[in-house]
Amino acid sequence: MSRVGKAPVPIPDGVEVTLDGGRCHVRGPRGDLQQQLRTEMDVRIEDGVLTVHRPSDAPTHRALHGLTRALIHNMVVGVTEGFRKTLEIHGTGYRAELRGDSLVLNVGFSHQVQLDAIEGATFEVETPTLVHIDGIDKQIVGQQAALVRRVRPPEPYQGKGIRYRGEQVRRKAGKRT
Repeated sequence: MSRVGKAPVPIPDGVEVTLDGGRCHVRGPRGDLQQQLRTEMDVRIEDGVLTVHRPSDAPTHRALHGLTRALIHNMVVGVTEGFRKTLEIHGTGYRAELRGDSLVLNVGFSHQVQLDAIEGATFEVETPTLVHIDGIDKQIVGQQAALVRRVRPPEPYQGKGIRYRGEQVRRKAGKRT
């Protein structure tokens, strides 16, 4: 018995999706991506819409169903629109600059921290305290953003550090006399 359950993934014009032996290859205007899919999931393309079918309602099949659909959807969005993560730098004297393809951070250490971009991700410094990370692969963009944030995560007392745009940092009360 085959179940659909999740919303189908529409394939926009200009995007080509090919399935062969458990491998999904998506090609679009921004580039191409490929992903190895689990063989339990039945992926079909019919009338410009991609659907994922699961063999049963077992918990593992339900989880794989959602995962497979999300991976394919992220590939389609990536090759059409791309992904962007924005990081804010808070702190007196904290700033970022771009040197070639590398991001150079001054975040309160005795030295500058230089980070090279992972293949598939690019840096853009809008202002010295605002860094954008762009790419077509959502996983790579998220990983690069996490690596930049890890250099100086926000601290709870003064709020200094590198944080995602919109991230709420819980502040603690300092020492009282």
